[in-house]
Amino acid sequence: MQKKLYRSRTDRKLFGVIGGIAKYFNVDATILRIIYVLLSIFVIGCPIIIYLIVALVIPEEPENTEYQQVNYEPVDKN
Repeated sequence: MQKKLYRSRTDRKLFGVIGGIAKYFNVDATILRIIYVLLSIFVIGCPIIIYLIVALVIPEEPENTEYQQVNYEPVDKN
C-alpha cells in the first residue's frame, strides 16, 4: 500500500498539517510543532504563508484511514 500525505483529522491544532506530516514521517507532532514555532519566530512570516498554502494543497485525511473497520460475518458451521 502506497503511503500518502494527508492533513490529520485527529492530531490537529489548526488545519492538521503538522499532525499529518508527523504521521507521514512517523515522528512526534509536538517536536515538529516546536520546530515550526521556532522557524516562525526567527524567519518572520515565511513559515506562516507556507503553512497556509500547504493547508490548501494537502487533502484532508479520509474518515476511514485512521480506524479501518472490518465487518466480520458469522460463519455457519453446519
